[in-house]
Amino acid sequence: MTPELVSIGAIHAAADTLKTVAVRTPLLRASALSDELGASIFLKPEMLQRSGAFKFRGAYSFLAGLSVVERARGVIAPSSGNHGQAVALAARLFGVRATVVMPTTVTEAKRVGAERYGARIILAGTTTKDRMDRAVELVESEGATLVPPFDDARIIAGQGTVGLEIVDDLPDVGTVLVPVGGGGLSAGVAAAVKQLRPGVRVVGVEPSNAAKLTAARAAGEPVTLQSTHSIADGLMSIRIGTVPFAHHEAFIDDVVTVDDSAIVTAMRHLLDRAKLVAEPSGAITVAALLDGRVTPRGSTVAILSGGNIEWPGLKALLDA
Repeated sequence: MTPELVSIGAIHAAADTLKTVAVRTPLLRASALSDELGASIFLKPEMLQRSGAFKFRGAYSFLAGLSVVERARGVIAPSSGNHGQAVALAARLFGVRATVVMPTTVTEAKRVGAERYGARIILAGTTTKDRMDRAVELVESEGATLVPPFDDARIIAGQGTVGLEIVDDLPDVGTVLVPVGGGGLSAGVAAAVKQLRPGVRVVGVEPSNAAKLTAARAAGEPVTLQSTHSIADGLMSIRIGTVPFAHHEAFIDDVVTVDDSAIVTAMRHLLDRAKLVAEPSGAITVAALLDGRVTPRGSTVAILSGGNIEWPGLKALLDA
């Protein structure tokens, strides 16, 4: 059965919930990128969001929807990093316990970030399945509530507030580029933008070696990749979420892939020319523009999904 799509009303309700706690990130004209491409390019810098990435929007929206009794039992989040930090912060704001299950390969910046917000950290394997399996075990043994990273309507509605802000700040937007990991952000942004401006082109961008949405669209349903690898650690899900995929089919016009080398070039461009620090997952939309994978059509917005990367990691990538 096809999941019910998130309505524009639900996304507006999420925006109301987030109004006093989330950052309304600005829409910045990317002058250097605009000059280089001969187009009108804007950046949506979600690295300026609380916890350093867009994930806070969905995490807080989800926790806000829980009952007092459910929150009292605590929450558990499987995460490669940014979702875990967002859940940890949201849980702290609500005064509840949070456990984050992270991969053994998690970057120090993301692990320390979740710990800083008071979360208990448990490391489990290297894959999305490893983390989810361990999180489910903990939910069953401790009675806590699982906070899914992307495959949930409340999460999608929260992430969709990024799209609301884009349309509000740039009414004549023609193209929106959004990173694709498990699919929560891309589903939410596409749902918001398309329900408000059906003529806007929405393009998902994913790593060449983690092209789970590309594979799903070819098959007509979510498929599980044997493995994924990329410097964009936040986009390495091996399978697109079932609920997000329904939104992708309804609202996303196209999906493109980019190589890691193009992501590094985009990170360097953002640092040098826009003075913005983006983690690899956050820079992938600019990579698609610089690499010619997407040709701007009208006023074009590249969503920068996050900036959680520590100095040694950033330096190592840019010096490579």
